[in-house]
Formats: sequence, C-alpha cells, structure tokens
Amino acid sequence: MNATLATFGSTSRQIDIQQQFATKLTDSINSGIGNLVDADLAKESARLQALQVKQQLGLQALSIANQAPQSVVSLFR
Repeated sequence: MNATLATFGSTSRQIDIQQQFATKLTDSINSGIGNLVDADLAKESARLQALQVKQQLGLQALSIANQAPQSVVSLFR
C-alpha cells in the first residue's frame, strides 16, 4: 500500500512539473508572438510615414512646377 501511494505521489509530482512547464512554454510563445507583432507594427508605421513624406514632397514639386509656367507667361504681359 505504501509503495502504491509513493508511486501515485511521484506520478502526481511529475504531472505538476509537466503542467508548470507547459504553462511557462505557452507564456513564452505568447510573449514572443506579441513581440513579433509589435515589431511588424513599428516597421509598417515607419514605412507609412516615409511614404507620406514622399507624397508631400511630390505635391510640393508639382506645385513649384506649375508656378514656373505662370511666371513665364506673366513676363510676356
């Protein structure tokens, strides 16, 4: 009877250790996925800002280019 109880106790402890390991592993995986998502969001945010700056520069260049012919026309008046 004592041997059987000792076996059950040992098995119960092994199950507890496996459960703790699985919990820690799940937490680590969730944390890793969260870090990857954060990194992707930061990268895409920087990319979006770069594209917005390029768009603004393009609009300014078009505005300057459109003003040049009007200046030439006004010289002939």
